[in-house]
This record gives sequence, structure tokens and C-alpha cells, in this order.
Amino acid sequence: MAGLRRKLPPLTGMTVFEAAARLGSFTRAAAELGVTQAAVSRQIHLLEEAFGFPLFRRLHRRIELTEKGRLLSSATTSAFNLIADTVSDITKDEASDELAISATVAFSHFWLLPKISAFSRTYPQVKLRIITQDKSTDIESDDIDLAIRYGNGMWPDGQAEFLFDDEIFPVCSPEYLREIGEISTLAELVQYPLIANDTGDPTWTGWNEWLAAFSVQGPKRSTGLRCSFYTEAIYAALNGQGIALGWKRLVEDLLNQNRLVRLTDAAISTRNGYFVVLPRRQKKKEHAELLVRWLRTSSGAS
Repeated sequence: MAGLRRKLPPLTGMTVFEAAARLGSFTRAAAELGVTQAAVSRQIHLLEEAFGFPLFRRLHRRIELTEKGRLLSSATTSAFNLIADTVSDITKDEASDELAISATVAFSHFWLLPKISAFSRTYPQVKLRIITQDKSTDIESDDIDLAIRYGNGMWPDGQAEFLFDDEIFPVCSPEYLREIGEISTLAELVQYPLIANDTGDPTWTGWNEWLAAFSVQGPKRSTGLRCSFYTEAIYAALNGQGIALGWKRLVEDLLNQNRLVRLTDAAISTRNGYFVVLPRRQKKKEHAELLVRWLRTSSGAS
């Protein structure tokens, strides 16, 4: 052990070096560590004196790792991550089997929450924490055990397993359908308020794309309500404010309860699908596999 200690550089200096190399700045490293920039510079200088070679090139208003600095940075990051993961494993409350699940507002609200009680009844020992947000999350750094996402399955922060795809068709409330009467052709849809939701997600299907799939031109000027979120669009449809696009997996319960009705048999299949995404680096919790199997069974995935 004494021999190992002689080979290792001072850990204080290595902590400072890891932050400076990762952030590419002595100033940002000082802010993260809660010390002065001068203290960071001194620790790096001491390391370089001990090694006998520079770790950074000091350029005009920026720093740059030397080749040896890059090698040391890679090894330091890997070692610190291993230590952090091990400490997390050995200090966690062994009695807690809490699983943190990330999902979008719409998926959580319309699909997950109505069904998750069945999982809890089957596995009462597993505690669940549902993190609902539409902004992108990084499951490696946000302490998430698994995420349910819609897309093409290609995410750098996790390993994706396909759950199901979807189909999209127009829906409205039964009361609204009685008010407007049956729709005999898709071209008639544009005569009525089409409820839409704003999204920057290129994988999301809106009215123009849906209508174009059937060679129907969208309305030149929409008279329908525009919402910020898909959940708002569905609630607007429930309240008789027009016609929304129903994603079958999300509105299935509302259709079964006759709170929404489907206006036509016409539908388009989604280009992408829903996936459960597990972190790559973290050791998977035992009960995460239970939840993944339950999700696949509940979704009808093989």
C-alpha cells in the first residue's frame, strides 16, 4: 500500500485537475470547487512540477490539454466515475427499492399513471418515483433508473428497448360529434376547429402532416385552439372545443370510457415508437427488470 501511495499524485491536485480538464477553464473549475482561480492555478502548477511536464497549454484567454494531459484526464474521469458509482452503491439505503421513472407529461398522464397501480399491486415492495417533464433528460446524470421515450431508439445516454408503436386519428367528445353530425369524408374535417399543440419535436405528427397523408389540404387559416401541450389539446377536445389528433396509445382509456370518440377509420402509423431506456453506465437495479417486463406485458410487446 505504501508503494501505491508513492506512485499516486496528491488527490487534492487531481480533483482540481479533473475539474479544470473537464470544464476547459481554470475559472469555471474554481467556481465549481468553491475556491479561487489562483488556488486552481497553484494546484495545477504543483502537479506539473511533480510530473515534470505540462498538463495544459496556456493560450490567450483559454487553456488546452497537452497530449499527456489528455491521457491523464481520461484516466482521472474514469477513476472518479468508478469511485462515485461505488460510493453510491455502498451508501444507498438497502431497504429502499425506489425506482425513478422519467416520462413526458402526456405519456405519464394518459398511459402510465392509469396503469401503474397494477404494477404496485403486484410488486408492493417496489417504491416508485415518477418524474414527469417534457424537456430532455439525461438518465446518466439525472439519477433516473429508466425513461420512457418516443423516438427512433437512438439515444446516447442509454440502451433502448422497443415497447410499441402508435397510430393517429381524429377524436372529439361524443357531445361535439352529435353537434356536428357524422363526418363522411376527410375533406370535411377542415371545416371544423382543429385543435393543435405547439411542439419543437420533429417526430411529432401535426394536422398538416396527417391530412397530407390522405391528400387533403390543411386549412389556410385555422379556426381551432392552439395549445402548448398535448394534454391541453386532449382536454380541449374532451370539453367540446373541436377535433384533436388522438394518439391511440394515449387516448385508448378515454375511448373505452366513451369520453372521446373516433371520427373515422382513417389513421396513420407513427414513424417512430415508444421505448424504455435504461442507463448504460449505472448498475441496473434489480427491480428495474421487473418494471421493464411489466411495461412490455402491459403494452402488448413480445
